[in-house]
Amino acid sequence: MKILKWFSLVVLSILLGILLVQYMTIHPLQMSLFLVLTLIALFALIILIAKGFQGKQLPIAIILSVVLFISGYAVMTQIFLSREDPRFVPELTRAPGEPGDGHTAVIYFTHGEPSTYNPISWINQFKEFDEQEIDFIPFLVRPYFVYQLRNAYLKVGQSHHREMHLQMLQSLEAAYRQEGDETTKFYISFLDDEPRPDAAVIQALNEGASDIVVSEVFLTISNHTAEGEHQIESVNVEDYGASLTLTGPMWDSEGLRSMFVKRANANIEDTDKSKIGVLLVGHGQPDEWDVEWATETEQETAFREEVLKLFADDGYDAENMSLAWMSFKEPKPAEKAEEFYENGIEKLIFYSAAISADSIHSQYDIPELVHEAEIPEDIPIINLGAWNDDPIVIEAIKEKIDEAMIASSD
Repeated sequence: MKILKWFSLVVLSILLGILLVQYMTIHPLQMSLFLVLTLIALFALIILIAKGFQGKQLPIAIILSVVLFISGYAVMTQIFLSREDPRFVPELTRAPGEPGDGHTAVIYFTHGEPSTYNPISWINQFKEFDEQEIDFIPFLVRPYFVYQLRNAYLKVGQSHHREMHLQMLQSLEAAYRQEGDETTKFYISFLDDEPRPDAAVIQALNEGASDIVVSEVFLTISNHTAEGEHQIESVNVEDYGASLTLTGPMWDSEGLRSMFVKRANANIEDTDKSKIGVLLVGHGQPDEWDVEWATETEQETAFREEVLKLFADDGYDAENMSLAWMSFKEPKPAEKAEEFYENGIEKLIFYSAAISADSIHSQYDIPELVHEAEIPEDIPIINLGAWNDDPIVIEAIKEKIDEAMIASSD
C-alpha cells in the first residue's frame, strides 16, 4: 500500500501538469474535456494527499507533488512548443536557368493570422526569439500566453484578417486590370498563415514568372519582414532566370498617411474638429527588442507622428491628439483618452494604426484598452480600425509595387 500511494502521487502530479498545459493550449472544441480531466486529476491528488499522508509524510508529499507537477507541466510545455510548422510548400518544378514567359508576379506578403484559433504562429515566434536570444515570455508562462490568445478568439468569434487581405488583394488586382494590365499575376502569402511567402514564390516560378515583386504589406521593417524575406530569398529565384524585387514596408507612404485624416472626416459628422480626440494606437515591442530591431519602433513612431501633423494641418487640435501603444510601451490608450476628456472633447476616434487588416489586435485587444478609459458614456468612442480595404490603402500599396516594377526593369 505504501508503494502504491507514492506511485499514485507521482502519476497524478505529473498528469496534472500535463493536463493543465493541454487544457490551456488545446483547440476550443476540446477545452471542456481537458478542463474536466484536469479538475479530476487535481481533486484526486488533493484527496490522495489529505487521506494518504499524515505526520512527517505530509509535507514531503506536498513538496514532491509540486515538484512533479512542475516537471509534468514543463515537459508538456516543451512538447507543445516543439511542434513543427505543418504548412505546405510545393515542389519547385522549374528547372534552373529556365526562362520564364515574361510576365510579372506580385507576391502580396503580409503578417497573417488564422481565422480561428491556431497557436502555430506563436510557436514559430517563440522559436525565433529563442534562436536570436531575445527575451520574451518566460518558458513556463507560454502556455498561459497561448491560453489568453485562445480567449481572445473566443470573445471575437474569429479573426477577419485573412478574408480582409484576400479582399484587399482582389481590389489591388482590379486596379491593375482597370489600367489594362492583363498579364501580371497576383499571389497571396502570409507569414503566419497559409500559404507561406516561399510557397507563393515557388508557385509563381512554376507558373513561368520572369519578374517577381514582393509587396510587403507591413508598416515597418521588423523581425516579421526579415523572417519572410529569409524564406523568400531561400528559394534563390535568380537561379531560375527570374528577378526579385521587394517593395519595402509602408511606413514612408504619403498616401497611406493621408487615409487616416480622410477616414476621420468621413466619420465625425458635424462635430467640431477641435472637439475630437484622436488616438493612433501602435503595436509596440519590448525595449530589449529595440536593440535588435530598432526600425520597428522608430518607423512606427515616425509614421504616426507624420499622420498627426496631417490632422493638425486639417484643423484638429494638437492638444487632443496623441500616439498610444497596445503593448510594452507607454502611454496606454485609456490614459490619453482620459486626458482628452479633461480637455473637453465631445467625441473620441481611434485607429489600430500599425495593423494592416482586421485582426485580434484591432477587433479585440486595442478596443478593450481604449474602453478602459474612465470617461462618460455619452462621449462617443469610434473605432476606425485597421487599414483594411480602403481605396486609399490599395492605391498606396499599388504605388509601392509600381516603383518596384520600374526598379526591376532598369
